[in-house]
Amino acid sequence: MKINYPDSYTFPAVISKCEKNFSVFFPDLPGAAASGQTLEEAVHMAKECLELHLWGMEEDEERIPAPTYEGLEKDAHEIICFIEVNMFFIRSKMRNRPIKKTLTIPWYLNRLAEKQRINFSQLLQSALKEKLGLI
Repeated sequence: MKINYPDSYTFPAVISKCEKNFSVFFPDLPGAAASGQTLEEAVHMAKECLELHLWGMEEDEERIPAPTYEGLEKDAHEIICFIEVNMFFIRSKMRNRPIKKTLTIPWYLNRLAEKQRINFSQLLQSALKEKLGLI
């Protein structure tokens, strides 16, 4: 069964002031962490981290945990902020990013196509779209 994911998420992030930078982790999302030289950079990187982490979970059809809003604990050198992400843009960006593929064709086809200045990537995309019924 396909999971319907929301268009946006808001998760708490714990930001720690370290010796030379700021580190960020998400208590509800093990493995999601970021850092930055400044607080502003750390928050920016945390947002990007959250987008990519959640996108990966969605693509793997994993259950996204509910964010914790109450009872969060922090040390004296830490602050808690809430990071909101709109998934529309990251989904579009990741699904439409270019992927390099290696393929093999006979020498003579390559030669003829090059002489006619055929764009191999464009041709393959068009052929795949036609084959998959997308055009």
